[in-house]
Amino acid sequence: MIMKLLSVKLFVIALITAQLTLTSTGALAAGTDLIVAFGASQTFGKGVERGQDYPAQLQAMLTASRIKAKVINAGISGDTTEAMLNRLDKDVPAGTKLVIFQPGGNDFRCKRKLCAQNIDETAAIEAALAARKISVIKIENRVFGDYPRQVDGQHLTPEGYHALAQWLLPQVESALRH
Repeated sequence: MIMKLLSVKLFVIALITAQLTLTSTGALAAGTDLIVAFGASQTFGKGVERGQDYPAQLQAMLTASRIKAKVINAGISGDTTEAMLNRLDKDVPAGTKLVIFQPGGNDFRCKRKLCAQNIDETAAIEAALAARKISVIKIENRVFGDYPRQVDGQHLTPEGYHALAQWLLPQVESALRH
């Protein structure tokens, strides 16, 4: 009896886990390309409502252009390249075609790391994605300087994230064609 109850509990846990996985990545329709926006607070959309971040705005632009793609926002505010490297396999699922990679500047603010370590971790992330044959668009921090910012002087406004999504759109379209 105990073994049967344990088996039922394990089955229920497996079902819940499968449902959560399906919900988080969403079931992809045939011919739909998976894009993961992978980075720190600028990817997450710190300081703006959900849907105003650049991954959500890029998704809307792709949909409006009738491009079959699903954009997953895997941005975590405050993340470092070390933490990104550690979560890479979890947050970039099998079948991903493109990663938009924003390493961020948190390494220097949070851990006072040497620039070389940041470069090594960034290179390791890019190498891991290349080994999985995933295309990468890398957003350097200097790109954000051209867009409207929030009062913190660092994070973008909804209009700034919209402009960033517009800047990314032709690069994403090109990457999906290859």
